Amino acid sequence: MNQDLSIVSLILNASWVVQLVVLLLVGISIASWAAIFRKIVALKRVQSLNDVFDREFWSGTSLNELFAAAAQNAKLSGPMERIFASGMREYQKLRERRIDDPGTVLDGARRAMRASYQRELDVVEVNLSFLATVGSVSPYVGLFGTVWGIMHAFTGLAALEQVTLATVAPGIAEALVATAIALFAAIPAVVAYNRFAHDIDRIANRLETFIEEFSNILQRNLGVQSSPSGH
Repeated sequence: MNQDLSIVSLILNASWVVQLVVLLLVGISIASWAAIFRKIVALKRVQSLNDVFDREFWSGTSLNELFAAAAQNAKLSGPMERIFASGMREYQKLRERRIDDPGTVLDGARRAMRASYQRELDVVEVNLSFLATVGSVSPYVGLFGTVWGIMHAFTGLAALEQVTLATVAPGIAEALVATAIALFAAIPAVVAYNRFAHDIDRIANRLETFIEEFSNILQRNLGVQSSPSGH
């Protein structure tokens, strides 16, 4: 009896609709876990690269040296370093055009950093909407499989003159397997989504703080000297 009611046996004996739903949910669960592991690695890398550049930025290295290093290692740099490079690039272009208005130069640098900030957030948030969709839709897909399985089970019992718990249990169990697998797919996705959303908010706040701090440095340089040699 235990062997007959094993999960594999229940799935193999279920109707083709329930089997299709289970197969879909298993595929979604695998894709969800793959997205979770990729996001964990990506966020750790982003935080590590931001930490490295933040230490370098406040170590006393000149802005020109930081910009040269950022331009040289553009493919390996983190979001904070790329935002810095965007601001410095625009800053230097405007200074080369001999624009005397400090407000215009600073505003141009800030706009460049804001545009880079939005691009970086778009990259960091990749797969986040997928996890949200898995968490919200999977239970309903499983519920559909369960309802269909129960309908199929009761349809098969209609021809029997005497219905006992032993005859009802296998059909109901087959139907409930879809809900169980749906929850297995949805719960990790929801937990991961909430965790990643929190981590991304922290990264976004840190990048916004950096933009403000770097803007203040540029503002001081505009009021003191004609080229950014230090901060």
